[in-house]
Amino acid sequence: MADDHDADRPAYDPGVPTPPEREPPLRSTAPQTGFTMRQVGFGALVTLVGLVVIFGLPLLL
Repeated sequence: MADDHDADRPAYDPGVPTPPEREPPLRSTAPQTGFTMRQVGFGALVTLVGLVVIFGLPLLL
């Protein structure tokens, strides 16, 4: 696994008080990214269908 990382970049050692010369790359994770209105609408639709299946079908039966 060690060869998966950049060979020219030294490994980070928490015991060394000096920070690395360059900053690590920025990450983009789901909570930090924006959602489009289409994605929000699709999520609301999935939620509505799920609620109908969970509560609506047992009430009908």
